[in-house]
Amino acid sequence: MIRLILVVSFVVLFLLFTIPVMFVEYIIGKFNPDVKSRSSLAIVNWAFRCVRFMAGTKVDYIGLENVPTDTPVLYVGNHRSFFDIVLTYPKVARPTGYVSKKEIEKVPYLNIWMRNLHCLFLDRDDIKSGMQMILQAVDLIKDGKSVCIFPEGTRSESEDEFLPFFEGSFKIAVKSGCPIVPMTINNSAAILENHFPLIKKAHVIIEYGKPIYPKDLPKEQQKHLAPYFHDLMKEVHDRNAAKV
Repeated sequence: MIRLILVVSFVVLFLLFTIPVMFVEYIIGKFNPDVKSRSSLAIVNWAFRCVRFMAGTKVDYIGLENVPTDTPVLYVGNHRSFFDIVLTYPKVARPTGYVSKKEIEKVPYLNIWMRNLHCLFLDRDDIKSGMQMILQAVDLIKDGKSVCIFPEGTRSESEDEFLPFFEGSFKIAVKSGCPIVPMTINNSAAILENHFPLIKKAHVIIEYGKPIYPKDLPKEQQKHLAPYFHDLMKEVHDRNAAKV
């Protein structure tokens, strides 16, 4: 319970005490959007590292050398926990917009930081919203920002199960021409979801695969990127399962 109180208190205080910082970031963005992107990235990464420390989470990051630093990418990850974002965001190589469900946009102050970080909000019940989100993500990548999406569409309820990946998630890479970096997460639900609302110490493994350009895959796999990456990442997940 102590870890939960620490984390929740820190998040609330961070959102409240950084209200003046949000205003400064707004002013910076008027004159230099790139500086705003990078300063917001640094501030939020610091906050996420603090949350990880308070939660007592040990993370093994494997394959970070596979992530290109000279070009934006589309990260695709399996999704089990609210902490997936907390644990992966501090390792992005450049400003990165995460795709989030529309409901999060209603959270005061948090929504401002998310917009500063180029996050995209998706209404999962609106097909038109999904198409617009893909186009927004493509524009972000063409502007030099990376994008991260969890193609299952929601959090899986089982550690051993991967929900089917949505094919539309991969259109971001197809339309922008950017590489896809598989981001396989093991055991993140052990922090919170497995014993909600308690936060407990956990060992998490996050493995980054080599970047894959859809155009370099065989024609048949280009038509079915979702099952291709689903099977690729499930294999990595099963291999790492015994290590946590």
